[in-house]
Amino acid sequence: MTYAEYFRILDLNTDASLDDIKKAYRQKARLYHPDINHSPEAKDLFIHATEAYEFLISNYHRISDNDAAFRQAMEDWRKYRQDRSRRRANVYARASYVRFKRTKFYRTTRILDGTSIIFGLLVSVAIIIYTVTGYFYRLKHPLPDTENPTIFVFLMFLLIGMVFFVISFVYLKEYIESSKKRKRKSG
Repeated sequence: MTYAEYFRILDLNTDASLDDIKKAYRQKARLYHPDINHSPEAKDLFIHATEAYEFLISNYHRISDNDAAFRQAMEDWRKYRQDRSRRRANVYARASYVRFKRTKFYRTTRILDGTSIIFGLLVSVAIIIYTVTGYFYRLKHPLPDTENPTIFVFLMFLLIGMVFFVISFVYLKEYIESSKKRKRKSG
C-alpha cells in the first residue's frame, strides 16, 4: 500500500490531522467490524482500516509523500510491522465489537475522554477558588511596603477561570451525551 491509499482507506485527505485519523478509524472500525457488519468483505475491510490507522499514527510525523524519510518509513513498515498489524487486526475482527471497544488499542483513538475532561473542570474550579480566596486574603492581610492587588488582575484571572470552566463544562456535557448515544446504539 502507499501513503495515499492508507488515507483513502479511512476516507481522508492526505493533509488530515491526527484527530481526523483517530475519528475516521473509529467510524471505519464500527462500520467494518465483523461482529456488526456481516458482509463477506467486512473482515478484510476492517483489517485494512486497522493497518492504515496503525501506519498513519505511528508514522504521522515522518510522512511526506516524496520524502526519503517517508520511503524509509514505508520500507520499515513493510519489513517489520505490516504483518504484525494484520495479525492483530485479525484477532480484533474475531472478537465481539463490544470486547474490541474495550481494548487499549481502540481506546487510543479517543480524542477526549472523561478523565481529561473532569481534570480540566477541576483545574478551572481550582483557578476560580484560588483567584477569589487569594484576592480577598491579600486585601485583608496586605504585605508591608506593597500596594493592594489590583481589581484588573483579579478580574482577568477570574475571567480566565470562568472561560476554562465553561469550555470544560460544555465538553463534559457533550461527552456524556455521546456516551449515552453509544450505549443506546449498542444496547
